[in-house]
Amino acid sequence: MHDLSRGRIVVTGGSGLIGSAIVWALNRRGIDDILIVDRLDTSEKWKNLVPLRYRDYADADEFEARVLQHPSSMGSVSTVFHLGACSSTTETDAAYLMRNNYQYTKNLAQWAADRGMRFLYASSAATYGALERDLHDDGDLDALRPLNMYAYSKHRFDLYARDAGLLDRITGLKYFNIFGPNEHHKGDMRSLVDKAFYQIRETGGIRLFKSHRPEYGDGEQQRDFLYVKDAVAMTLHLAEQPAYGLFNIGSGQARTWLDLVRPIFRAMGVPEQIEFIDMPQTLRDKYQYCTCATIDRLRASGYDGAITPLTHAVDDYVRNYLIPDRHLDPLADRPQAQASAAVK
Repeated sequence: MHDLSRGRIVVTGGSGLIGSAIVWALNRRGIDDILIVDRLDTSEKWKNLVPLRYRDYADADEFEARVLQHPSSMGSVSTVFHLGACSSTTETDAAYLMRNNYQYTKNLAQWAADRGMRFLYASSAATYGALERDLHDDGDLDALRPLNMYAYSKHRFDLYARDAGLLDRITGLKYFNIFGPNEHHKGDMRSLVDKAFYQIRETGGIRLFKSHRPEYGDGEQQRDFLYVKDAVAMTLHLAEQPAYGLFNIGSGQARTWLDLVRPIFRAMGVPEQIEFIDMPQTLRDKYQYCTCATIDRLRASGYDGAITPLTHAVDDYVRNYLIPDRHLDPLADRPQAQASAAVK
């Protein structure tokens, strides 16, 4: 078992949604020997860092240069959570994506593997392309056909890691639809919960896409939604285990968009008001009507943690973070009151 409390931990993308939540969870364990690596831009994601405890911060490009030029100069790093990437599924600069999501990950993975560090990186459920059900993390990577450049840049590293023999020593995390506190800086890439909260506050209601397939009603398109607190618990579990290769990080259950948004109205104390609008023609051929992770390998690794029911996760997010405009705080956050209602 890998001891996260021994040696320094590097978290790239440490001011982002999952990265800052990783630091939050480590802080709650009393761990703060952490180096955060990121690119702080003009957004307000720096606010995610304010409540967190960490030893140092490094710019992402400067950190990579140091890894390449002085690979033995990083001291006692024992664990790397590589979560930094361009996560925009609409990014069209292919060269930027390959440089940022593929080459950067190659450099860090090889550096960490050569020095015996525990290395975990964010892949993506988007690598499954148009596939909808039975998304297996132990399937044939060569059979996958990503639908956008972001997904391809993630998939390309999965292929490289396999072919270079790295997947026997590192862990790739195929995150599904993660939502929760510390995501507001993501703009259009933030979850529907965050978007809907502000729409409801401003207009009293929200708009969802109509279904254009007869087997699905309006709003009944399905996704595998997972609360960021659960995603972090799964990630830290895998970091501590000799669990290598690719792992789906999801709930293992497909839920509808209506299941996701109705608890928002209840948490806000607002009457439900949902309008269905036509999906743009340009999206219809690429739109997935159902995604659901298989998490058999995660469970087989020994993860027996309960998964927060969707209604309780949304309620916690809205009441305890969105309404009071709070970020994850290792000192202020208490265990969720609904934990006893969580399901396996």
